[in-house]
Amino acid sequence: MSERIGVYVCHCGTNIAGTVDVEDVAKWAAEQLEHRGVVIARDYKFMCSSLGQELIQKDIQELGLTRVVVAACSPHLHEKTFRTACQNAGLNPYLCELVSIREQCSWIHTDKAVATEKSKAILSGGVERVIWHEALEPLRVPIHPATLVVGGGIAGIQAALEIADAGYPVILVEREPSIGGHMAQLDKTFPTLDCSACILTPKMVDAGNHPNITLLSWAEVTQVDGYVGNFQVVVKQKARYVNTELCTGCGICVEKCPMKVTDDVFEAGLGKRKVIYTPFPQAVPKYPVLDREHCTFFLKGTCKACEKFCPTGAIDFEQQDELLQFDVGQIVLATGWDLFDARRIPQYGYGKLPNVYTSLEFERLANASGPTGGKIVLRDGVTVPQSVAIVHCVGSRDHNYNAYCSAICCMQSLKFAHLVHERTGAEVYNCYIDIRTPAKGYEEFYNRLLDEGTHFIRGKVGEITDAARVPEEEGKLIVQVEDTLLGRQRRVPVDMVILSAGLEPRADNKETAHLFGISCSADGWLIERHPKLDPIATMTDGIYIAGCVQGPKDIPATVVQGAAAAARALGKIQQKEVAMEPIRATVNEDQCSGCRICNNLCPFNAILFHEDRMVSEVNPALCQGCGTCVAACPAGAISGTGFSNEQISAQIEGLLMLNVQRMETV
Repeated sequence: MSERIGVYVCHCGTNIAGTVDVEDVAKWAAEQLEHRGVVIARDYKFMCSSLGQELIQKDIQELGLTRVVVAACSPHLHEKTFRTACQNAGLNPYLCELVSIREQCSWIHTDKAVATEKSKAILSGGVERVIWHEALEPLRVPIHPATLVVGGGIAGIQAALEIADAGYPVILVEREPSIGGHMAQLDKTFPTLDCSACILTPKMVDAGNHPNITLLSWAEVTQVDGYVGNFQVVVKQKARYVNTELCTGCGICVEKCPMKVTDDVFEAGLGKRKVIYTPFPQAVPKYPVLDREHCTFFLKGTCKACEKFCPTGAIDFEQQDELLQFDVGQIVLATGWDLFDARRIPQYGYGKLPNVYTSLEFERLANASGPTGGKIVLRDGVTVPQSVAIVHCVGSRDHNYNAYCSAICCMQSLKFAHLVHERTGAEVYNCYIDIRTPAKGYEEFYNRLLDEGTHFIRGKVGEITDAARVPEEEGKLIVQVEDTLLGRQRRVPVDMVILSAGLEPRADNKETAHLFGISCSADGWLIERHPKLDPIATMTDGIYIAGCVQGPKDIPATVVQGAAAAARALGKIQQKEVAMEPIRATVNEDQCSGCRICNNLCPFNAILFHEDRMVSEVNPALCQGCGTCVAACPAGAISGTGFSNEQISAQIEGLLMLNVQRMETV
């Protein structure tokens, strides 16, 4: 063989060595694969350590290695580490092959002899494959300094401010009339009981007034093209029917509008709003929006009270939706969450029993700017409850609905108990499965609620009913629950029930993922590149996720992710260009039949079709090298760099030990 291959087998402490005879694997490679070009085979306790990397670099320089194979953990973790080690020694980093004998072998076997033989086969496949590797150079693309942030909740606001404060332009798009998201609906925030509006509003104002932020509320992204550093996005600016250049936000139009409708969004159905409205007093931007669906003028052609009384002539009934185009280098998705629909659990009575509330309804009930001015009362608007039950984990930790924990429900429920104690003096019963208070100050808050006299019942609520069995239950809501600490069923009569509903992915998350060329999990949350080591990036370069769009989390964790996404974006902006993996697909136009199967299958929208020539072409900046098109092409016209037919065939031969068998035959 003309190639000189170095083989390095890692012990990974006992992760690999506990199940695989690492020394035997290295010795076998030196003896049995010598005819395939292996000139050195070593084992080392931690190949990823500085000493392990120096060992590889020294062998490359002294032995003239032209290829390197490392048998260790997943390439997902340390491929970059070993490629960098090769590059530092003067060897092209793409002439290094990392094979996994941890995840694919030692971690899934208990028989050491079997695991050792399998490791030899995996290593053999890596050696055969690396022979066909080619020296590659990363693709370098310039980075446009502007960033698109989608979603104006606390995660999006934080990300936008971090980037804008660094001196770079941001396009902040929010589908509602005002930024603020769900946090703007809350009364207090746990565990410190800060007023939510008090800590959120300054950030909203900063985002609305920042010279580097272009704020587009009442708008949605409708099209995304391009690739990292060079995205072209189209934003639909929905008609407000208010000329924002003339509007002063005085509110006279809202005051004079004679029509009221139920506010199902900000007030969670508990309050009314005018047909022309701003969602809440601290809204940013301050300009109102006209609800065309309920407006008397659009329905009957009459009224126009808002136009008649507007002192600046800002009302414009002729206004149309606009399509705005922007060039951006990177995108941060922070589109947030939806509340679990408690009607899906009919035995809890929500929607049928009037005094059963969801958590978001209670937030508005307790809020000073809410429909009752912060008074906690029953649906009649007058009666103060004397007893309240709070049900945890509604729609969460339940295989009938969502198996995951929603992260905020325990602390949210404890906060509700405190607010009820503080404002009504009522008896409070918290029905929980398990109390989860893992963050800073959370356990102290739980102990505070114990001191306040909250009754905790460990057990899953079976039913909430108004069917009384005894006189003291008449006119009450009865919470049927199994108290697992007492070991018996209990019926708890109360005046009010609060369902601590879980967090769910946005209903349109799948459409959002498709629009931006990324993926959703089985639960519907957007998928990160790595759940532990890279929870911000996605598999599409230049697109990041922050906040609850990635999964349930509380406000501090959401703010952290928003700042982290901004940091990732800023890092690339300041580099002015980004190096992209050269592992890409290419189309042989002579073989392409123009069937367009690949165009429809590409998950990253990286394949273009040229109508004039009737052939497809892969945009290397968009392609992520997933290989879907390569496998699907019926004409075999697409090949994947780094995954050629020769490489795959050679690796299969190595895995089957055909290379070793040929040597034994000779």
